[in-house]
Amino acid sequence: MMAAIPTVRERKFLPEPVSGVDAEGVFEGYASLFGEADLGKDVVMPGAFRDSLKKRGAAQVRLLWQHDPAQPIGRWLSIAEDLRGLRVRGRLNLAVERARDIHALMRDGAVDGLSIGFRVERARAERPTGLRRLERLDLWEISVVTFPMLPGARVETVKQAAPKLATHIRSTVSRLFS
Repeated sequence: MMAAIPTVRERKFLPEPVSGVDAEGVFEGYASLFGEADLGKDVVMPGAFRDSLKKRGAAQVRLLWQHDPAQPIGRWLSIAEDLRGLRVRGRLNLAVERARDIHALMRDGAVDGLSIGFRVERARAERPTGLRRLERLDLWEISVVTFPMLPGARVETVKQAAPKLATHIRSTVSRLFS
């Protein structure tokens, strides 16, 4: 008889709040990362969202809170695959009370997870690893969540963060080459 192995829950927090979530509620991040296994052993492959995005576009993918269809909190401004994964840019609707709450939590660094809601159209299982490779998905919603299945799926930046970064890069380059 084997002894039960205790489950250890890991918690990772942002070192500092996502202060770049702008006053209008616009934020960006990755809702999915290609080639990385999530906590359920699913791995999204590059191109998995291509057909769905062509058919639906960002306007038809819902922005929800915790995958709850009764809690839409805004809309997606852009959704696109890049080399890393599914890059998203959304706007919280600050006329909605729940979205204002989430906006405050995001700005404080308490909530930063993103998670996809989809239907599998094509996948293949890998027997030795137990991984399921998701090759084609019908994407229908992306949620802001407390605990994402894919730990790296996070809100990363906002529209106002880019100029600060560009200024920092220019400053660093000028110091290095002066």
